Amino acid sequence: MIRFSYLGVLAFCFVGTLWLELFLKVNVYRRWRRLLAALVPTVVLFVGWDLWAIGTGQWRYDLGQMTGILLPGRLPLEELLFFLVIPVCAVLGFEAVRAVRGWPAGDEPGAGGSAGDRRGAP
Repeated sequence: MIRFSYLGVLAFCFVGTLWLELFLKVNVYRRWRRLLAALVPTVVLFVGWDLWAIGTGQWRYDLGQMTGILLPGRLPLEELLFFLVIPVCAVLGFEAVRAVRGWPAGDEPGAGGSAGDRRGAP
């Protein structure tokens, strides 16, 4: 079971924030283009960084706590999943706070104006 420790942590993070989508109806998954706009740069940057660190010998993983599935560049599957799951959890958390507080993001229909306008700035 220790081979699935990393996956277990990721699953816990994902399930632990999934209720925000279901019960607060923050619509993160429904607005998939917006989610992709947040995920793609994050995944590209950090996967590239990890591949560089692995390739130069500066970064290692405890494969005993992982499935052992390695992607090109010896990137563990769990590491790629980390760069997908954790940002999704962060976006869900942000959107939940925004929904509860009633803060506009600025790109919803009818939001209009700039961020400065909404705060009463000149």
